[in-house]
Amino acid sequence: MKRAQRGFAMVSAIFLMVVLALLGGLMLSMSNSQQISSVRDLLGTRAYYAARAGIEWGAYQALRNSNCSPAGAMPNAVAATGFAVQVGCVASGPYDEAGVSVTLYQITATASAGSPGAHDHAERQLQATVSRP
Repeated sequence: MKRAQRGFAMVSAIFLMVVLALLGGLMLSMSNSQQISSVRDLLGTRAYYAARAGIEWGAYQALRNSNCSPAGAMPNAVAATGFAVQVGCVASGPYDEAGVSVTLYQITATASAGSPGAHDHAERQLQATVSRP
């Protein structure tokens, strides 16, 4: 009777090892995807604030100089944030608002880092309209 039961523990041990290995691999995969998601979220937030800085810089330039400069890169943005920030401005008007002449400036800022398709790519574009009498 002992001969018929030989090797039964070996089969169950191998089955248990395979199941544990699969569970370990699944946990590793989930941890890796959560870490990548966290990094992408952080890059997206940084891109948003770099684009917002571009909007503020463009509004300052438009309101200070009373005109729009053509689209161009925001100075020192890459060195300071790691993002390339392109700022564009389009002026329209003047419009008559209750006897006051008002000019509108449509400002667009695009912040990007990394190459498209790469895991470290992030890009955000913001638009704002400011007016000046």
